[in-house]
Amino acid sequence: MTRSLQAVAYRRPSVLESAAGGQHLGLETSRGATPSGAEDHPRFFAGFLTSPQVASAGLLAVADVAAARYYQRQLRASLDPVVTGNGDRLRFESFSGCGGVYARLDVLAPGLDGGEVGHGTTNVDVNNPLREALSRIGTDDPLHLRVGPEELAVTTLDGPVVEKKVPLPDRWLRGFAEAQVIAAGFDLRAELPAAEAVRFLRSLPRTGARAGGPRWVVPAGGTLRPTTRAVPGAVCLPGPDRLIALQRVLRFATALRVYGPAVTPSTGAAATAGAWEAVLPGMRLTLTLSPDASRGFSGEGGVLDALATDEAAEDAELISVLLAWEPRIDVTDLAAAAGLTAERVRAALVRLGTSGRVGYDTAEAAYFHRELPYDAERVERHNPRLRSARALVAAGAVTPDGAGGTVTAEDGHVHRVRDEAGVLSCSCLWWARYRGGRGPCKHALAVRMVRRGAAVERGMAGIDGGVR
Repeated sequence: MTRSLQAVAYRRPSVLESAAGGQHLGLETSRGATPSGAEDHPRFFAGFLTSPQVASAGLLAVADVAAARYYQRQLRASLDPVVTGNGDRLRFESFSGCGGVYARLDVLAPGLDGGEVGHGTTNVDVNNPLREALSRIGTDDPLHLRVGPEELAVTTLDGPVVEKKVPLPDRWLRGFAEAQVIAAGFDLRAELPAAEAVRFLRSLPRTGARAGGPRWVVPAGGTLRPTTRAVPGAVCLPGPDRLIALQRVLRFATALRVYGPAVTPSTGAAATAGAWEAVLPGMRLTLTLSPDASRGFSGEGGVLDALATDEAAEDAELISVLLAWEPRIDVTDLAAAAGLTAERVRAALVRLGTSGRVGYDTAEAAYFHRELPYDAERVERHNPRLRSARALVAAGAVTPDGAGGTVTAEDGHVHRVRDEAGVLSCSCLWWARYRGGRGPCKHALAVRMVRRGAAVERGMAGIDGGVR
């Protein structure tokens, strides 16, 4: 597994020192990003959480997902949660070892006390000593939390536990990018009160058996009813055992919200992703499930169109300057500030997502700004369909034809790409197998690249002609 290694440097080692009135835990920070630019040792957060038990249970749930594999369970995972400060909230994020479950705990302003929230992102290793410290948090135990760009510390009355940053796998970055693209197409489908949420979640199977195709649930009288068909209003629940991390916070939840894409007759019976959000005092815990336990988010292909356009790359450079570490990105405001259409802003945000710079919050139906230690070029290098499409264009294998085109592969096979209501279909085996469910094939990407290039040339020719 490829990992991004980070060089870190501390002013001095982190220490626990005796001070007036008690013990002082000093966590030294390394270089991090802030609104004013990169700083060597920025302060990120130091304060208390207003609901210690809820926060500790939520953190443990995020850590559970980071340590789990819901597919090929015999293999152990060793991934690390990511924490982001957005000025008014803290977000803890993780992916499962198999890449099919994305977890996020949003600790909102009512859940924080006694300290300003800074801006930055880092990842932390929540191992057994830290788990033990979190699990000992009682109802009245104060929980003092301090986060720096490189570390997380949780201090209880029993003493401190400090965990240092470790490298993130590249697959996490691709998962972050794909999950936010998919989640942007979700709408709220159901909201269950606390009692019904507990009843429903506890009724789900704990095993990994998935015979008979994907499961679906449909809202019915304040609860969710199982159904075998993808009827309008239904939400897919592939691998219900993958929601087990929600059990950590069930006794604190005030409601359960379910999000998913619209189900239409054209959707068919194909499984879809969905998001499950536990509403908690001062915070939210959300689990987003991939369409199948055997499918990680990193291979869904939703970002390929945005990666394939030079226009989106240029727009992303402009939009990145305007993000300003916002916890809630307003596409309309960004479009007005940048002088771009909302569609181009969304494409630019997808592009920025490939470098981990934006995520998507289904509860607020809005993007949010974060910074991960990756670059977009790394994602492109690890996207074989995108690399293959660029190679086909460079080899002159694409011939535009009407709204589509033909692509001559290296083996001499000619693939026909057609435009069907704005979606490019192809005669290749990839399209026959997935029908666009995992993004465009390399041939459709190549045709789109060539056609967009031709459109730009025509536009430039028109400008030149107008000047003359």
